[in-house]
Amino acid sequence: MSSDLSRFFEKSELIPAIIQDYKSGEVLMLAYMNLESLKLTCETGKTWFYSRSRRKLWNKGETSGHFQHVKEIRYDCDCDTLLIKVRQEGVACHTGSYSCFFSELEEYKKTED
Repeated sequence: MSSDLSRFFEKSELIPAIIQDYKSGEVLMLAYMNLESLKLTCETGKTWFYSRSRRKLWNKGETSGHFQHVKEIRYDCDCDTLLIKVRQEGVACHTGSYSCFFSELEEYKKTED
């Protein structure tokens, strides 16, 4: 398995992983994975990431109890970004919001189609 998964890390040791609610399609968060965290995610069925600030692996929900149960893993055409569809237990964001993407950039003004 590891030789197959290593193809995602040919360009970089860390790749972005977009986490999406498998039913609603809502984007919940973005985190980074290394080869070890991807292996653990595949083996356990729960998301594991690599913390760039703490420089260590972390299992989403380990502290909060808000686990992400993996339903599907997809990758982009360049094999350098993952899309992980999950059943979210509780909330995804450390602020208590369901998604980390709850803030809108005020400087951006929508134009009519």
